[in-house]
Amino acid sequence: MSIPKSREAILALAILFLLGLIATRFPGFIAPANLARVLTDTSPLILLALGQMAVILTKCIDLSVAANLALCGMIAALMDGAGVPLPLILLVVVALGAALGAVNGVLVWKLGIPSIVVTLGTMTIYRGSIFLLTNGAWINAHQMSAGFKAFPRMILAGLPVMTWIAIAIVAGVAVLMNRTPLGRAFHAVGGNPHAAVYTGISVGRTQFAAFVLAGALAGLTGYLWVARYAVAYVDIAGGFELDVVAACVIGGIAIAGGSGSVAGCVMGSLFLGIIKNALPVIGISPFWQMAISGAAILIAIAFNTAGRREQGRIILKQAEHRT
Repeated sequence: MSIPKSREAILALAILFLLGLIATRFPGFIAPANLARVLTDTSPLILLALGQMAVILTKCIDLSVAANLALCGMIAALMDGAGVPLPLILLVVVALGAALGAVNGVLVWKLGIPSIVVTLGTMTIYRGSIFLLTNGAWINAHQMSAGFKAFPRMILAGLPVMTWIAIAIVAGVAVLMNRTPLGRAFHAVGGNPHAAVYTGISVGRTQFAAFVLAGALAGLTGYLWVARYAVAYVDIAGGFELDVVAACVIGGIAIAGGSGSVAGCVMGSLFLGIIKNALPVIGISPFWQMAISGAAILIAIAFNTAGRREQGRIILKQAEHRT
């Protein structure tokens, strides 16, 4: 069994153990209807984590995804207030999110600025742009049209549309990562950028594509978030970018790039989503929630590091055997 698969199996067992532990305190949490609600609540995290995964695979990081979400969500709410049809709103926010991601990608690709510096800067710019657009004002439920708010909540085959969108995006990204040259390029650039160049892969262009993908998913999530919670303001999803990175790390996405899977990313998101939904229900303090989430991140990083070291030892042993 390969290391990524074993990591995913361990994470799946951890999720089952966590659910079992929660059920001893609050049996209703594992009822199918409640688990469906947890999945819906976790859908925005899954969508952003998938984009972040692509970026991290290429040895970069995007700290602007939550600000991108907030700006696109505000634009969606403003367009709805102006009477723009929902299909056009969806098209605009996805395109705008991709464009904001492209800004990050160009700065990393063409100017060689470290991605953490670029995205810290654009995170502030995107948040500031929301304030300039609205002068700090909120857009509340009564200012949004019924159709705008209803679409993510519509029930199809027992699940909200928002959840079905997340499932469809997971399937699409899985195909992208496993069956297309671009998906293989994401892994190659992060795993060994020098070897990738020799095979004809452009490192900068691949990183640019990853940022565009992350931005497009953030734009889509911006509409879903604002429509579901029926509110838009400057600080919406504040700090959510840290949860996104945490979901990736817990899911086994190597922070050094080149290693990770869609399944691991989704399970990391679900693990974090279950913790955030369950701990308040069973009366755990918010400070303990932060501590537990942080401990999960450290354990995941330690496990990932140990796995990479073991791979290195195997390679060295094979090389010694050949000589």
